[in-house]
Amino acid sequence: MNFYVTNTVQTINSLNPINLKEVSIQKTTMMRAQLHCLCLLTLYLTAGYGQERKFSGPLKPMTFSIFEGQEPSQVIFQFKASPPAVTFKLTGETDGIFQIQPDGLLYHNKALDRETRAVHKLQVSTLDVYGATVEGPVPITIEVKDINDNRPTFLQPNYEGSVRQNSRPGKPFMYVNATDLDDPTTPNGQLIYEIIIQLPKINDVMYFQINNKTGAISLTLEGSRELDPIKNPSYRLVVSVKDMGGQNDHSFSDSTSVNIMVKENIWKAPEPVEIVENSTDPHPIKITQVQWNEPGAQYSLGEKEKLSTLPFSIDQEGGIYVTQPLDREEKDSYVFYAVAKDEMGKPLAFPLEIRVKVKDINDNPPTCPSAVTVFEVQENEDIGSNIGTFIGHDMDEENTANSVLVYKIVDQIPKLPKEGLFLVQTYSGVVQLAGQSLKKQDTPQYNLTIEVSDKDFKTLCHVEINVIDINDQIPIFEKSDYGNLTLAEDTAVGSTILTIRATDTDEPFTGSSKILYRIIQGDSEGRLGIDTDPHTNAGYVIIKKPLDFETVAVHNIVFQAENPEPLVSGVNYNTSSSAKFKLIVTDVNEAPQFSQRIYQAKVREDVAVGTKVGNVTAKDPENLDISYSLRDNTRGWLKIDPATGEIFTTAPLDREAESLYRVQVMATEVGEKEKRSKLLGGGSSQSSIASFHLTLLDVNDNPPRLAKEYTGLFLCHPLHQEGTLIFEVTDDDQRSFPSPHFSYSLVSESSRNDWEVSRVNGTHAKLSTKHTNFEEGLYSVPIRINDGGRPPLEGVVSLPVTFCTCVEGHCFQPAGHQPGMPTVGMAVGILLTTFLVIGIILAVVFIRIKKNEGKDTVESAQASEAQPLRN
Repeated sequence: MNFYVTNTVQTINSLNPINLKEVSIQKTTMMRAQLHCLCLLTLYLTAGYGQERKFSGPLKPMTFSIFEGQEPSQVIFQFKASPPAVTFKLTGETDGIFQIQPDGLLYHNKALDRETRAVHKLQVSTLDVYGATVEGPVPITIEVKDINDNRPTFLQPNYEGSVRQNSRPGKPFMYVNATDLDDPTTPNGQLIYEIIIQLPKINDVMYFQINNKTGAISLTLEGSRELDPIKNPSYRLVVSVKDMGGQNDHSFSDSTSVNIMVKENIWKAPEPVEIVENSTDPHPIKITQVQWNEPGAQYSLGEKEKLSTLPFSIDQEGGIYVTQPLDREEKDSYVFYAVAKDEMGKPLAFPLEIRVKVKDINDNPPTCPSAVTVFEVQENEDIGSNIGTFIGHDMDEENTANSVLVYKIVDQIPKLPKEGLFLVQTYSGVVQLAGQSLKKQDTPQYNLTIEVSDKDFKTLCHVEINVIDINDQIPIFEKSDYGNLTLAEDTAVGSTILTIRATDTDEPFTGSSKILYRIIQGDSEGRLGIDTDPHTNAGYVIIKKPLDFETVAVHNIVFQAENPEPLVSGVNYNTSSSAKFKLIVTDVNEAPQFSQRIYQAKVREDVAVGTKVGNVTAKDPENLDISYSLRDNTRGWLKIDPATGEIFTTAPLDREAESLYRVQVMATEVGEKEKRSKLLGGGSSQSSIASFHLTLLDVNDNPPRLAKEYTGLFLCHPLHQEGTLIFEVTDDDQRSFPSPHFSYSLVSESSRNDWEVSRVNGTHAKLSTKHTNFEEGLYSVPIRINDGGRPPLEGVVSLPVTFCTCVEGHCFQPAGHQPGMPTVGMAVGILLTTFLVIGIILAVVFIRIKKNEGKDTVESAQASEAQPLRN
């Protein structure tokens, strides 16, 4: 309805208005005829002003919509009087603008102004020849429609404001406001704000932004970071406002100046705070202060670390307190945030980082590294030799006087051959041999008590020193040659293939007698390893990496037996500490090996048949020839060259059928039977499998089509306004990003006269009627759809639309005879036949019952005659 009325009003405004001042209405027949012609002409010109889109009619309540600013003497409506009425009377809010002719012609003689009065309430009455009221007064409402005839104006010619540096971006710190007398419910009164000048504008970066609807001015992200009152203490903005939503070239505008002072930000992180641990002062204790730029902020603390309890609090003046004694040994520093929020709970700026360091006091005694610390010293060790380093611990802060430790030996057991055989360095804790060299046979073990102290505490620790035999004997193998061993190259990794053994006459279970084996020759790739039994010193030779006949067929191994403890001066390892061993590796027929497990390639789906799309390679460990073949080639799209491994297309590809085509490639050994028999002693051919994945890249080879079958599209008949139907379109090709670019057009000229089609979004379009003169029935609308691809493809679809009578918003169609359904006559015939069959069945049943009753009566009478009477 609105669409129709608007078009009608625009048509009226484009025609020349009729000036009633030029028409002299007299009571002659000629002038009445002229006025009658004028009314007929006016009827043609102003059809559509009224709520019923009629120019003339009987007197009844009506509403008219008229745009303000039109030329005067515009005809509104022609009322018709019913006898005995002969003339009309107009009252109400006429404002000297509205008048009515005696014959009922209502018009206005001045231009209307919506801003003066938006609605005029009028009353029209009919009078008889005596001036008595026949009908009425009847209410007539004149709605004055707005036009854009007022420019917006700012409330102030200049605005002053201030902002703190580092304020939160997007939070308004001031507003500018403008007003427009036009109707705010129409685009005429919809205002849009914009900053058009910023002075200074450093590096062409805007530091300020404005909400285009509310006029709220705030900082941009760059402004929040860069504003500095020292560099630029003030800025000047020029802000404009436009009506018509800023979308019309004929919109009005106004501008104002905004002066902004930049204030220093006092919302700054305080200096790091130091708190002495284990304080006995009453808590809470204030440790620092933060302050927001303006009063009224709400403060809170936020955690940076996950703590069971944050031992700090903040009051609403920004004072930060420690709420309990802190223990540096539990946690030596804290980092948390101070947050300022407004009354709505929204952050006013970025949180401030608060750093607290817990200052150490000497509240922890030294501790021993273990209950007993054990050192070993060889007999005959020189005086001054280092035996070991004893390191105590202190939980107090490192590199302070509280954690500096001092070492002193306070006891030695036994005191044989004399006291003071050992000393300890005062600060390093290095234990040294001091008195003389030791003999294991004299005293195999010494126990020392070492005092560890800091400036306030002392702790006694225990040290055990074992005198060990010197390593003056070398390991000797039980035999120098462990012979030959033949193994297949596929022998399992981890298999033990040989046990070797050497002996050492030094003290058992010491570093001097413990034996470590290593291979010093014949295994450069580390395929073998040796594990030593710590109780028997036996060495077990194991396979660490797979053997490979093709790399090394014969390993000439040399073993070396050594002690973890260094030999004493003058004693060296010799040939008795080594042994040899030959490992012969035999060949095993191994499957070919692909260079990779999965091969991938990409190709357009429209490549020509016979195009090379990929290549696979495999190598046989025995250097036999390889033949390639394909498996799971379900669609028969590919073939492979059996000799080279090159893969080609054999049929047209279709991404819509399968976008990722997966096949398996088999590599099989081939070669002369004599060569295989000679090399491997016979056996079947080995093969291995790899995967080949071919990704098909989409090309535009599918025209667009309807996403589904549309059979229920309808519009209610008769059509009172533009009818609109939405339909969905799809394309079997790969969807473009962010959305398809379908375009639409009507195929036939006749369709273009009745319909128009337009795009709604990437997948939907709108079919609309261009008029309302449609007959009831089914219309098939042919639509051409272009997918905008490369190359573009078009599809023509037919959209069925039914114009039908509607009941409660649904298409109503009288039910007709459906195929397979009986007619009324057939239904009656079937019903009568059914009744007839039922009647026959009931008659037969009734006759049978009568016969059975007569038979029973006769039999009963005969029985009574034969039975004697009894008293």
